[in-house]
Amino acid sequence: MKYGVCIPHYGRPIEVDALTEMAVKAEEMGFDSVWVTDHIIVPDVLPDRPPEIVYRHDMLEPVTLLAHLGAVTNRVKIGTSVIILPYRNPVILAKAIATADILSGGRVIFGAAVGWMEGEFAALNAEFKDRGAVSDEYLGLLKELWTNPRPSFAGETFQFSDVTFSPMPVQKPHPPMWIGGRSRAGARRAARYGDCWHPVQIPASEVKEKAEYMGQYCQRIGRETPPELSFRCNLRFSEGPMDGERGALQGTVEDIIGDISDYAEAGVSHIIMEFPGESFREKFGAMERFQRDIVPYVPPEN
Repeated sequence: MKYGVCIPHYGRPIEVDALTEMAVKAEEMGFDSVWVTDHIIVPDVLPDRPPEIVYRHDMLEPVTLLAHLGAVTNRVKIGTSVIILPYRNPVILAKAIATADILSGGRVIFGAAVGWMEGEFAALNAEFKDRGAVSDEYLGLLKELWTNPRPSFAGETFQFSDVTFSPMPVQKPHPPMWIGGRSRAGARRAARYGDCWHPVQIPASEVKEKAEYMGQYCQRIGRETPPELSFRCNLRFSEGPMDGERGALQGTVEDIIGDISDYAEAGVSHIIMEFPGESFREKFGAMERFQRDIVPYVPPEN
């Protein structure tokens, strides 16, 4: 199992040195990846969401931050969990991600999804109703740009030929594409375009069920090897039983070890975590505890 750290570049006063130190410490502690996430302009009112939603304040732009994290680390993968595809011009996005891959020596993981925050789509003048179709087109366009220095493309939104796209990403054929979305539609999109399926806050049993569905869908579309499986969640430690329903990777050390074993059995190979703590010192302590008390005791793969 591989483990990743979400960098908390949102929902708190910006501390550039602490954000940087978190990525450096993640690498020093032995984590495999560090991650940024994506919102740009958050509406004041979100139906069915609390007013104190963490994404509302002080979110740094993710691709810019990704390049910074690549500059201060040497080994860990740097990833987006996840870029909302319809928010951005995909040609400019392709250039930015290729640049980050070059500057980091080929360490970018490109995570992407269709998005859910309708008010943000409206503020960005992006299409919400057809966001799935738009995302599919953009994924195909990104692959064309990253694999063909003389690309041509004929989509509903973008059409071009007789152009040059360079420089190309370091990774071949392109940076790994992790497709988000916990629905069957997200699983199908991962089967069509992705190297990995990347759902958020989803039980291990549902990962297994969706992975089986994705495998069947791959057979129908002629894909021989299904995408790999990853998972993102909020880590929480407790010293005893938690009140109410326990979330994934939340509870005692024994609970968390058991959860990771369940996800491994479901086929997950990379778990991305948001670490608890009001301060960065507390987050660093939780990262150290995870490496000390959890990682050595997860049963190895058979």
